[in-house]
Amino acid sequence: MWITFYHLSKRYKKSLGLDDTKANRKFALNNIIPEIQYKINSGEFFKIENEKKVPTVGEFSQISLEIHQNERRAITHKRYIRLYEIHIKPHFEKKRLDTIKPSDLARWQNGLLTKVTGKTVKGIRTVFYTIFEDACKDEIINKNPFTLIRSPKTEDFRVKNPFSVEEIFAILKAMPEHIRAFFAIGFLTGLRTGEIIGLKWEDFYFEDKSFRVERSRRQGMETLPKTKNSVRTVEIINTLMPYLQEHRKLSPKESIYLFETYMREPYNTCDKISSHYWKPTLQKLGILYRNLYQMRHSFASLMISNGEDVLWVSNMLGHKHSSMTLEKYARYTRLRSRQRATFLEQVA
Repeated sequence: MWITFYHLSKRYKKSLGLDDTKANRKFALNNIIPEIQYKINSGEFFKIENEKKVPTVGEFSQISLEIHQNERRAITHKRYIRLYEIHIKPHFEKKRLDTIKPSDLARWQNGLLTKVTGKTVKGIRTVFYTIFEDACKDEIINKNPFTLIRSPKTEDFRVKNPFSVEEIFAILKAMPEHIRAFFAIGFLTGLRTGEIIGLKWEDFYFEDKSFRVERSRRQGMETLPKTKNSVRTVEIINTLMPYLQEHRKLSPKESIYLFETYMREPYNTCDKISSHYWKPTLQKLGILYRNLYQMRHSFASLMISNGEDVLWVSNMLGHKHSSMTLEKYARYTRLRSRQRATFLEQVA
């Protein structure tokens, strides 16, 4: 329960530290509120309030980030720190939390939108919003000013522009043998690129024509895949098997990861794979450039447009629900010409 009152045109909000129940309301009316009124009349209440030191954004941000560290993936926590350091700290580090107005945030957000995408601004907002929210919970401020600022609209930052079947096999044929399987896995399973470079030979069960997705690599860090459902068993379809078998022959027997650098180390990111193999191959073939993530979209759109079971596609992609897959790829679902509801004709 909270109480709110005004004194000399200034609004005060204070938590009573009680659950909102009938018994607690009665207790508050008979005991707590009279005591607060006495302290207001004597001036003691405002003396206590004024003695409270309101921290700056810089001071409280460290507390907020620490509070949520164990709730987030390590790579997400690292990204949030980076967003704070680059976009929030330079503008608000020395400002007290209770002095920041919605108009300050609105102008700052508008400035961000001239430099970065709406998606990035949303990520920055998440960091700053959480700092204010934690300050509210600690009763440092009464209201989160971000609740009055509209979040920017985000453009479709991953436009789906899948490759055709002909383009897919032309790309695979043109790739160097030692890295060809990377792209075969991307096009023929729909794995995320971080999941592909995280694959180890121990994850594979060739007898069962399957492998496990247990990890992802990004920015030199090995983490769990993107979501809980992304930890999954993936089927090795017949078209993919020869690429994997050939890659096994080419790989040193002591290799741990499927794809390793010349130093026998796993790739930290897919940047070099993109710049050394992907971009040059597309340019050589005269195929319109798309980023590596389009391999995943190509797999999903190709399977769905050719009538494969949506539930199977969803499991391969690691989506939580098949409805998520349908929402993303509904336009690739073919309406096959067939007579509908013929079972009714037997009764009519």
